[in-house]
Amino acid sequence: MSALAPVRDRVSDLTYATGWAAVQRMPEPAALALFRQVADVAYRRNGDRVQQLRRNLRHVVGDVPPDELEQLVRDGMRSYLRYWCEAFRLPTWTPQELSQRLVVHDLQLLDDAVGAGHGVVAAMGHVGNWDHLGAWVVAQGIPSTSVAERLKPERLFQRFVAYRESLGLEILPLHGDGDLTASLLSRLRQGRLVALVADRDLSNTAIDVKLLGRPARMPGGPAALALRSGAVLLPATSWYDETHTHLQLHPPLVATPGLRFRDAVPELTQQFADIIGTAITEHPADWHMLQPIWLDDDVERP
Repeated sequence: MSALAPVRDRVSDLTYATGWAAVQRMPEPAALALFRQVADVAYRRNGDRVQQLRRNLRHVVGDVPPDELEQLVRDGMRSYLRYWCEAFRLPTWTPQELSQRLVVHDLQLLDDAVGAGHGVVAAMGHVGNWDHLGAWVVAQGIPSTSVAERLKPERLFQRFVAYRESLGLEILPLHGDGDLTASLLSRLRQGRLVALVADRDLSNTAIDVKLLGRPARMPGGPAALALRSGAVLLPATSWYDETHTHLQLHPPLVATPGLRFRDAVPELTQQFADIIGTAITEHPADWHMLQPIWLDDDVERP
């Protein structure tokens, strides 16, 4: 490790913390306008992540006129930065504000899943504002756990953990603190809700799926946890309108009766991929996927 690495990490953490605090103190219209400007600057610079977003969205919308695709990429960056603006400001929202800013569709599905008493695995994608959804669920009195990928520097990771815990979520690290699967199974057997963002996993242990007809990989963890614990596997999707976040709850995913575990996990994971595919087709600008997801993406890059 470079001798300067600890200094760079400290500067990065302090910069992030200062910006976070400043955005919380700004009037909301000014904060949203600032993040919209940042999104437009990022779009014009057309860096690697913007180019990847363009490739991803082209797969979603197909053969559309170039100006239509570019408008969608611009809108996608604005949606992505809106998410970050709201993430910075979420700890200042009251439970009443969390509810007022959210439109929930088919709430009875969540009530029924929680009422079953076996725990709930809420499977979500990088669509809309998943932090808002998690904070709202906790505000409804539903004990909830989620998983966070370790970031570098460690101070920044701890800051993100503290942020999500300030929303009322229990956060477990993806790597480094014991047996994550055993911990999540324990939470589910206690009747908790485990929220997992599950629309991208390029590891060798991921499940091969078809997303909008193209090969991709998604984590099999949500399906495996539900099958092992008896928890309800409840998909949820999200999108924005001008002033609100929307939460769409979907019917629980159920494997074919009698299917072996090793076959049921891929079946359930594909069911989730189908739901995500529909969601991003309906609200492509709110799919915050700035990383590769389709396995044939590298082949098609210019």
